[in-house]
Amino acid sequence: MLDVVRANTFVAEVLGIDPRDVDVPVVGGHAGVTILPLLSQVKPPCSFTPKEIEYLTDRIQNGGTEVVEAKAGAGSATLSMAYAAAKFADASLRALRGDAGIIECAYVDSQVTELPFFASKVRLGRGGVEEILPLGPLNDYERESLEKAKKELATSVEKGVSFIRK
Repeated sequence: MLDVVRANTFVAEVLGIDPRDVDVPVVGGHAGVTILPLLSQVKPPCSFTPKEIEYLTDRIQNGGTEVVEAKAGAGSATLSMAYAAAKFADASLRALRGDAGIIECAYVDSQVTELPFFASKVRLGRGGVEEILPLGPLNDYERESLEKAKKELATSVEKGVSFIRK
């Protein structure tokens, strides 16, 4: 959700609209190249130049580093994390209430790729994650980025699983 909040903000800046009116699915992981914004699936529908895609992807993937550097190493994105947590908690509460169509991105046990864990679009309901949604159509840039993300994410997942088993 933190990467989604950042993606929505950065895309809104480029489009000149309110970030609350933007939805950018962000899949994969939560570090560097594992963060994959699906800019071809932005709502409202829009298109970006190749230069904008490069700029937005880099900015979304390095948003956390940008904040730490701005704070000269004296902190992290505390307010952004709190906002993202509040947004996800609100979505979860709406789903628990029975609201339909609550779609968010979450890092889950997933069969969307060959990796055992993958941040994916999920449908939330009274039972929590009720459906893990497919990636949907990807453009060439996103397909190439997905392969890079999976390679890096596989190593991270392996480290995490190994750590838990100790």
